Amino acid sequence: MDALIPIVEKLRCGGRIDAAEALALWQDAPLWLLSELAVAAKQRVSGDKVYYNRNFHLEPTNVCTFECKFCSYRRRAGQDGAWDYSLEQVLDIVRQRKDSGATEIHIVGGVHPTHDLYYYADMIAHIKQIMPQAAIKAFTAVELNIMIDRAGLTTAEGLALLQRAGMESIPGGGAEIFDADIRRQICPQKGSAEQWLSLHRTAHGMGIDSNATMLYGHIDGLSHRVDHLMRLRELQDSTGGINAFIPLKYRSANNELSYLGETTITDDLRTLAMSRLVLDNVPHIKAYWVMYGKQTTELALAFGADDIDGTIDDSTKIYSMAGAADTAPTMSIEDIHRICSNAGFRAVERDTHYNEI
Repeated sequence: MDALIPIVEKLRCGGRIDAAEALALWQDAPLWLLSELAVAAKQRVSGDKVYYNRNFHLEPTNVCTFECKFCSYRRRAGQDGAWDYSLEQVLDIVRQRKDSGATEIHIVGGVHPTHDLYYYADMIAHIKQIMPQAAIKAFTAVELNIMIDRAGLTTAEGLALLQRAGMESIPGGGAEIFDADIRRQICPQKGSAEQWLSLHRTAHGMGIDSNATMLYGHIDGLSHRVDHLMRLRELQDSTGGINAFIPLKYRSANNELSYLGETTITDDLRTLAMSRLVLDNVPHIKAYWVMYGKQTTELALAFGADDIDGTIDDSTKIYSMAGAADTAPTMSIEDIHRICSNAGFRAVERDTHYNEI
């Protein structure tokens, strides 16, 4: 514990820790200390506020050309459990929620074997005609790189096309763990860390903000997590375009890594706290309630999280297919306020770009 004192004092004074200090703190600090430090860091950014939004997810397909070992969501075309909505079916989903009050539509799916950039740009344009008031946060960097490459455009050209169609922001998925060796083992077909970072860097330069994620709790170690966070911190130092970081807990049902089981709630809380302490330049740390469950999400607010995502409206299957407890994820505004109040914080509605509503 004595060896941690200089690190703790640096953090209490608002200083920045390096990779070695982060690893030492992650390994050796007691849980109560990480909670204290992370909440203090959170309060310097957002005071007593915890953010949420009114949103729904749109998952046009789970047909995917990749075979990531951690994924419970993807299917091959024609395989049992696969879906591949037509454009009209997608638009019907949006029409059903037209008057829901949602301010954000979050669109991700599988890397479809044939759909290209123009297909998805057309989809976005049609969605905006139905819900012009809702911001569209669309497609992981992995999806974007593939669809833009198929169109024969540069990254900037492809993003500009989607931007003109109505895309405002990019979700953080596809980052997984940046370490190349880990990626070779769990998602060998997926693009590299450098490709993920490069696409987000380009987007930020065009005024398209984004989130960032890290998939943890499988074959990764703490050194891999620290490296991942450090690379994100470096990107954010350069661009300032990351709105929120979301640590994503690996869920073990129905995938090739199921034999690993799942990491503990204590590890979840330590990961949240260390994310807040390392990413001193990222405004918000999100405890994604669909992944953690509502009870753990409430605990997460004592470990530096200041966002819990949104109402969802039973519109995502990614985590329920991987074994998350809430198989029809929906959160009422009353539930959100109760969770935040129970943890000693104040729920504040936001839009996609963290403007308060």
